[in-house]
Amino acid sequence: MEIKNNKKTINAWAMFDWANSSYNLVITSTIFPAYYTAITTTKEHGDKVFFFGKSFVNTALSNYALAAAYLVIAVLTPFLTSVADYRGNKKIFIQLFTWIGALACCGLYFFKLDTLELGVICFAIAAIGYCGGIVFYNSYLPEIATIDQQDSVSAKGFTYGYVGSVILQIICFVFVLSPKTFGITDGTFPARLSFLLVGLWWIGFAQIPFKVLPKGSPNFDKLKQQKVQNGFQELQKVWRQVKAMPLLKRFLPAFFFYSIGVQTIMLVAANFGEKELHLGTSSLITIILIIQLVAIGGATLMSKLSEKYGNVLILMVVVVLWILVCLAAYFITTAAQFYGLAVVVGLVMGGIQSLSRSTYSKFLPQNIPDTASFFSFYDVTEKVAIVAGLFGFGFIEELTGNMRNSILFLTILFIVGLILLFSLRMGEKNISRNPEFYSLENPEY
Repeated sequence: MEIKNNKKTINAWAMFDWANSSYNLVITSTIFPAYYTAITTTKEHGDKVFFFGKSFVNTALSNYALAAAYLVIAVLTPFLTSVADYRGNKKIFIQLFTWIGALACCGLYFFKLDTLELGVICFAIAAIGYCGGIVFYNSYLPEIATIDQQDSVSAKGFTYGYVGSVILQIICFVFVLSPKTFGITDGTFPARLSFLLVGLWWIGFAQIPFKVLPKGSPNFDKLKQQKVQNGFQELQKVWRQVKAMPLLKRFLPAFFFYSIGVQTIMLVAANFGEKELHLGTSSLITIILIIQLVAIGGATLMSKLSEKYGNVLILMVVVVLWILVCLAAYFITTAAQFYGLAVVVGLVMGGIQSLSRSTYSKFLPQNIPDTASFFSFYDVTEKVAIVAGLFGFGFIEELTGNMRNSILFLTILFIVGLILLFSLRMGEKNISRNPEFYSLENPEY
């Protein structure tokens, strides 16, 4: 069966986004942040918590836990993706990380204030499972779609993710807002039940892509067998290849800087709304649902615009919008302003994620056998950016006592990313004139 542009394969691949995006919405964006902030803010200690005896600002602790999780992934994936490329078994790894993440979400069912350490650890492990699966999921894109279809296929994945996560979010929303309807008297139960449902939804729907996706293309070479033992040697090999790709080596630094801003905002937005604006769980869920629904259209819109105007130009426009979002977020004081900002965030959130992934994929030499290693490089770049963003955001909050100052830090990074994108503009025109530019046969590589 032809794998590339096969409708069944593409739909199955997109269903993985449907499955795991429930984690991204419920755990990182809505119910967990609101629940976490609520139970860790007490009359006795205010917003201070004690994690294994050490005092932290509650939101800074959750940021540090996420940063640590992303750092673990940044270290692990180079080793695992080199093995996946060598053995041709990346499906095993996507399955492994899915089970890790889903079971950790189920473990959050037991998270209360007196089990803070358990909750934070499960929160971090769930992030490891989610991020670990994503790198192998992303690496399927050039394997299942030709270069002219990768923008639309990437957008389809994000669209499936947004729709699936919104459906589960609404289910959880019913329990959170109307617990008495179901005879629930424990105030913590609806949130904890939501975490359990995320784990079950994640692992349940992931079985669809697991049945259809190919296990991977082996790149067996006995002379290179020992290199598998050091994943960072594989990254060094990819970096040497990247340095010979004039557009890709310019894209990655720009991607690094604007990803610090994008990913950090997505991970701290709910905490900001709860802590700075005191919106409450129901308002936060409504806002995030707005973001998700708008993001469905945003991913599709950016895909269409990129076909007409080119990937890099649209990325530049989106980054400008992110800069404006940051500046607006610094000054907002009301729920209505936050709602309005949520619409803009939704528009640019799906667009920049989908377009970044497909731009990277299009800049790669086509038909390369080791896509997992190349996407490991992409993933490590993004994860190191997240680590820097979360640590920086948390540190500035603890240092100044105000989350708004951390937003200014992100604004500066977006501006750096925008400047770097300018250097890509002319290069993208070369691709449009010469579609074969990025191929293994090109002597420039």
